[in-house]
Amino acid sequence: MQSAGKNAKTPSNAFVRFFTHQAAGGIVLAIAAVAALAISNSPWRELYEAFNRIPGAVDIGGIIVVSKPLLLWVNDLWMAVFFFVVGLEIKREFVEGELKTARQATLPAVAAAGGMAAPALIYAAINWGDPVALRGWAIPAATDIAFAIGIVMLLGSRVPSSLKIFLTAVAIIDDLGAIAIIAMFYTSDLSLPVLGAALLGCSALFALNRAGVTRADIYIVVGLAIWVCVLKSGVHATLAGVATALAIPLKDRNGAAVAGPLEHGLHPWVAFLVLPMFAFSNAGVSLQGVSFSSLLDAIPLGIAAGLLAGKAIGVFGAAWLMIHFKLAPAPAQASMRQLLGVSMLCGIGFTMSLFIGALAFQGLDPDFETRVKLGVLAGSLLSGTIGALILWQRPQPVSRRRRA
Repeated sequence: MQSAGKNAKTPSNAFVRFFTHQAAGGIVLAIAAVAALAISNSPWRELYEAFNRIPGAVDIGGIIVVSKPLLLWVNDLWMAVFFFVVGLEIKREFVEGELKTARQATLPAVAAAGGMAAPALIYAAINWGDPVALRGWAIPAATDIAFAIGIVMLLGSRVPSSLKIFLTAVAIIDDLGAIAIIAMFYTSDLSLPVLGAALLGCSALFALNRAGVTRADIYIVVGLAIWVCVLKSGVHATLAGVATALAIPLKDRNGAAVAGPLEHGLHPWVAFLVLPMFAFSNAGVSLQGVSFSSLLDAIPLGIAAGLLAGKAIGVFGAAWLMIHFKLAPAPAQASMRQLLGVSMLCGIGFTMSLFIGALAFQGLDPDFETRVKLGVLAGSLLSGTIGALILWQRPQPVSRRRRA
């Protein structure tokens, strides 16, 4: 009986271990994306599309009315929660984490900048003659931190801890760049009065911070009001999540953590619900009639080439130059080949690339959406596979290399 009792606990323990593993979020995200692709290419395709069109509305006394299909609730509200957690991570890393000093931040910051510029330039070069297609220049500039970190964690000791820190820092700075791009380039017609109300809300957040208010729920209530204003203003609503997160203090006057518990509490919800739901709602693309030549169309080719070649060239090239000219220290106990492998993983754009793609071609022919998804899926899959294969090969010990 004792043995049976131990065996009965095993599935539960395995379940807990899986969902506490750092790679679990990336695995669940992949499952959601594969499920969306499978259903979109099955007899249940219409059911999938009907699911995304499920209507939902919030009506507060007729004053605040928000009515959207499920797909837009996920992209506008659920992703605001994701960006809220990203904002908390960015603040923590810059205040007390791996980016708190210029020396620590230099290498990943320059690598992230290169990793955003090179893919955008490659996409723009391929789509130069089409002003509509050029709206998607930022699609391959993004890195999906959940997928990239998930693969690195699955590889375990094959990836030095210094490179795990480097990848995380690059992805966080990349997210910060993506936020800036969304704010500056992907907004619809602005409503200045409503945008002014949102800015007043941001001023209120700043005032709460300066006054030493440490109750996170107060910040969140103000943040929700800002979200509604930003949504109605024409600026993308997810930016309200970032503004709210950056206002929440890390600690109170007694040194007790304020933002940390909130970040840790929300992280499982984001990793196992928000991002998989986004992937499931956005990754569905019918492959009917799609051939290899479809990937050679300018938009998917620009995205795939930007993610696969642009990220590797930008991240690895910028990092190599910084290390070669001794402008920043190299990641400890890591070879250049391993740095190249991690740079390839930065080409997994997926969540952020799909998100920016939806903004870039919003309101246009659905064919643009299909081409974006093809490019993102192809580029992300190739980047992840090649990066993982490079990192899978353990480097020879230094002494053995010297004897050879």
